[in-house]
Amino acid sequence: MSERILIVEDETDLLRTLEYNFTQAGFDTVTTTNGREAIRLVSQKPEPDLVVLDLMLPGISGYDVCKTLRDRESTRKIPIIMLTARGESLDQEMGFDAGADDYVTKPFSMRELLLRVKALMRRAQVVSLPSAAVEDLCFGPLTVDQTAHQVWVNGQEVQLTYMEFKLLVAFLENRGRLLTRDFLLDEVWGLSAAVQTRTIDTHVKRLRQKLSDAGQYIETLRGAGYRFLKELHHD
Repeated sequence: MSERILIVEDETDLLRTLEYNFTQAGFDTVTTTNGREAIRLVSQKPEPDLVVLDLMLPGISGYDVCKTLRDRESTRKIPIIMLTARGESLDQEMGFDAGADDYVTKPFSMRELLLRVKALMRRAQVVSLPSAAVEDLCFGPLTVDQTAHQVWVNGQEVQLTYMEFKLLVAFLENRGRLLTRDFLLDEVWGLSAAVQTRTIDTHVKRLRQKLSDAGQYIETLRGAGYRFLKELHHD
């Protein structure tokens, strides 16, 4: 069965263009032009494997649709790519804060959007496959349950999006090593380094904020990338 994509876009011409290209790429598509209908469609069976969601929608905005889907247990793990004509960093942060996994600014390359969609779906399928028990990752006050996809800092659970969780696991599994943006783009997003994106920096910033005290363990190496502490420093 083909993977199903829900396209939520109020610009009719763009909606039809997206629908055509995704169908040509072998996907099953469902479309709508408003947020309320999008929430209803996601709740129906079979649920979509991924949502392409416009930011500026009539009635309920893409932000609100995204937050609603993330707040529901049944739809929390569905990958979401947000589309918007606004490329300001604040808009991106708000989109990621609402739970979007990726963010594409209009006008965009259809080829690049398809690459991002396929990469997110591959990651989601790997996570959903049954596997042997995976050990928890622990570092100071930070505990990560890879099987349940849960994170705690100082005993308090932290709600991370799917991509934030993958990013944190990549850091923990490579403690003390320089992780370049190209490496993270391939390891976490499954995208080629040729794809230009500020997604990584925005995700790292959001991850640091959500981890609170443990956020300081992620170091920025200017012009190179990021590094997670190899070991805790005790006074």
